[in-house]
Amino acid sequence: GANQIIAIDVSDQTLEKAKEVGANNTINARKENVQQRVMELTNGIGADLTIDAAGFKATCEDAIHSARRGGRMVQVGLPLGEQNPIVPMGMVAGKELELVGSHGCAAEDMPAILSLVQSGRLDPKKLIEREVTLKEGAQALMDMDRGSPVGMVMITQFSNVPRSRY
Repeated sequence: GANQIIAIDVSDQTLEKAKEVGANNTINARKENVQQRVMELTNGIGADLTIDAAGFKATCEDAIHSARRGGRMVQVGLPLGEQNPIVPMGMVAGKELELVGSHGCAAEDMPAILSLVQSGRLDPKKLIEREVTLKEGAQALMDMDRGSPVGMVMITQFSNVPRSRY
């Protein structure tokens, strides 16, 4: 496992949630220079692994610049709009960074994840902000234009109509 987990967000509420689920340190990107603070927290080395889950120009660039020599940066958030991140390929090659794109979890990783859940080291319930109906879920998706929820919004009710047996 990781010795140090640094969570970065623009919401203090989200950063508090990150601490609840295991982050050792947090950085509010609205209040601090992310790259500088990551370097301070890692004694000038950088992070072994950085993950951009937001997909914004700044978050992608911060993730690349915050990785250590030989580190890995994973792009999970889907970049939208016209603001394309600047990827400094000279630095990527010079620091021998590994850039990985990801759009979900690989099936072969599921046994390890389920083992973490079974052992109690991972509690998925702590990641759920609220449960909603299908209609509410559609609205929650549209509401993401105005801000992200602190945790996941889980659709658990798909219909008010009883299901057919056929």
